[in-house]
Amino acid sequence: MTVPRTRALFIGTMAAALMAGPAWGATLRQALVAAYRTNPTLMAEREQLRATDANVAIARAAGRPQVVGTVGVNRNLTRSGIILQQQGDDHNISLSGGVDLNVPLYSGGRVKNSVRAAKTRVEAGRATLDAVEGDVFTEAVAAYMDVIRDRAIVELNQNNVRVLSTNLEATSDRFEIGDVTRTDVAQSQARLELARSNLATAGARLATSVENYKRVIGEAPDALAPPDPLPPLPATPEEAVRIALVNNPDLFAVNQQAVAAGYDVRVARSQRLPTIGASASGDYINQLTGDTGPFVTDRSGTATSVAISGSIPIYQGGEPAARIRRAQALEGQVLEQVIGVERAVVANTRAAFASYRAALQAIESSNEAVSATELALEGNRAELSVGTRDVLDLLNAEQELLNAQVTLVSSRRDAYVAGFQLLNAMGETQAEDLNLDGGVLYDPLGNYRRVAGNWNDWANDPRHVPVATPTANVPTPPTPVVAGDKGVTPPRQ
Repeated sequence: MTVPRTRALFIGTMAAALMAGPAWGATLRQALVAAYRTNPTLMAEREQLRATDANVAIARAAGRPQVVGTVGVNRNLTRSGIILQQQGDDHNISLSGGVDLNVPLYSGGRVKNSVRAAKTRVEAGRATLDAVEGDVFTEAVAAYMDVIRDRAIVELNQNNVRVLSTNLEATSDRFEIGDVTRTDVAQSQARLELARSNLATAGARLATSVENYKRVIGEAPDALAPPDPLPPLPATPEEAVRIALVNNPDLFAVNQQAVAAGYDVRVARSQRLPTIGASASGDYINQLTGDTGPFVTDRSGTATSVAISGSIPIYQGGEPAARIRRAQALEGQVLEQVIGVERAVVANTRAAFASYRAALQAIESSNEAVSATELALEGNRAELSVGTRDVLDLLNAEQELLNAQVTLVSSRRDAYVAGFQLLNAMGETQAEDLNLDGGVLYDPLGNYRRVAGNWNDWANDPRHVPVATPTANVPTPPTPVVAGDKGVTPPRQ
């Protein structure tokens, strides 16, 4: 069973870029395809689902015929007393063999309910795989946008260092002719050193984002293209919650786990019910050495038998009641977890909606702030030239512009990530929703069909070879630095 979908998400190029940049290399779609093919968390969850698929075959095997063969070579070593008087001192060697067939006819519903529980847990496992897939994609989107944001912030800080270096040179020149004081030079020098510190911090943050990108996606980021706008999102948090309560795979998975726990209770109760089985056996014996006696001419013989038997448990030391109580308690635990997951889904959906709306408002305000601070900076420069502003006013205006630009870049990143998180909470970020162009999508039904009905005792799969790609040898882009920004040493007084 699959979780229903209500909308599709298309990933490509975003109309409003975070910042102007070089010719684009990788796209978000390509990054998501790489994560889908090689992310170790996602690969491990697929293997976990394969193990869950095998539980269906294990449950079915308990209701199938069991055939056991026996063979032995026997020789009597010692005899005494009445056995010696009746059979003589016989040390003959004999060969024996037998086949026993047992067919369970009725087990109190244990097999039937075990199979139902296993199938239901497979459905829960598929939903959990969907949830992990959505979480990995959400993490990949955040990593992708972090690199774009931090590269833009580094570029802004690099430009700020260059501007402040030019300011310091100009202030030092004006100091030489007595147009400004040493205080103005010191203020310019201080702002330049602070800008270099901020650039180093921004570079370290970018390096961290690059490493996180490699961890999630499995390769180093190239020049990254901005993503396409997100699809239309719900207008109200109530609408978003309503969609999430229907589509969220985590909620579907825990509900299926609760259903499976109910079947486990029935399995436990079957321990108190009668069981009926049929059996057939065949035995063969051949006396290989010694005398068979005066009245026996054949050295070998066979025997066959069939039987139908039943057992009625009368008293088992209280074990059935204990198993039932344990199963009921585990069912109660999962039922409580259903409420907990539902709460988390509602909270995460509302939080993502609020974050998305707040980030959109921050983008609007930041755009206005950037425009206003750019105008203020130009005014400060003009007024400084006529003496109505001082150097500190200009430095403050430049810092305010940098802060506004950084806030705008961060807000754009936050809005996109929060919007994608909202889609994930609503259960709309699986591979089929994203329309990824990376080949055939993984089909969890393929393995289920192959193993769930298996009758062969000798079937097995080859040893698993990891699909996830290591990143120990993936080259890391160098941390950006500003060339030729040594600054100007303030003149001595």
